[in-house]
Amino acid sequence: MVDEGAKDKMKGKAKEAMGKMTGDRRKEAEGKMDQAKGRTKDAMSDAEKRAKGMKGSLRRDEH
Repeated sequence: MVDEGAKDKMKGKAKEAMGKMTGDRRKEAEGKMDQAKGRTKDAMSDAEKRAKGMKGSLRRDEH
């Protein structure tokens, strides 16, 4: 299953490419924004995973 960040990045690349092909600068900009949104979601997900890992290691250290 594809994560939300990857979906946004793929959608953004397609929009950007379509915008470039048709000369639609607005669509191209939307594509770039979608890609940035996808990268942000990926970064948030990574941070969440690291925080959960740290929480788990702290619990193991307490015992």
